[in-house]
Amino acid sequence: MIKQQVAGTVYGVILNDRVSVQKIGSLDEAPYKGAPKAPVLYLKPVNTRVGCGSVVSLPAGADRVEVAATVGLVMGRAAARLAPEMALDCVAGIVLAADLSLPHASYYRPAIREKCFDGALPLSSVKPLTDIAGLSLVTEIDGEVVDRRPLDELIRQPAQLLAEVSEWMTLNEGDVLLVGVRYQAPQARVGSSVRVSAESLGSLNFSIAGAEQ
Repeated sequence: MIKQQVAGTVYGVILNDRVSVQKIGSLDEAPYKGAPKAPVLYLKPVNTRVGCGSVVSLPAGADRVEVAATVGLVMGRAAARLAPEMALDCVAGIVLAADLSLPHASYYRPAIREKCFDGALPLSSVKPLTDIAGLSLVTEIDGEVVDRRPLDELIRQPAQLLAEVSEWMTLNEGDVLLVGVRYQAPQARVGSSVRVSAESLGSLNFSIAGAEQ
């Protein structure tokens, strides 16, 4: 049975698409001193999760936010040390996600303030698992298409990504693994309406507001 809401921990991954790697340039120099050899993960805690139709209030002093469209794999059972060819057997469904971040230039230090503010992860309800390789994510801000992201650009496709992550940590039932976000995603301003959509997955709609008084 497909779960209708995400109940576990949400993990994101950076630098998992060719466009982002090209944008960020060489990682051989300080402070990074070398490109990552495994998936680089971060957390989106419970306070970040909101549903379709939500109004997301930015932190005080912020007037714009990056909107990184992605999809998340929702685990149907615990998964550890998976082989790529069996990895997707542990996935119960998929969600559309908008991973919101206050603009920041560096991945060197954890961007906790920038990525973990309240409402920073609008999520759709859980949809049946589909082959995402042929999907394209469309981001619209105030009715204008600002980004089209084909998911065949991912460096590690879902099965491989899940297998590599599960080599060193267990993903539990209800956890979500976001497959990756683009570096320097399009930005929305206070007052904007945002729509993220993909064929067969429907759409995710929300709006951006200023800090609550």
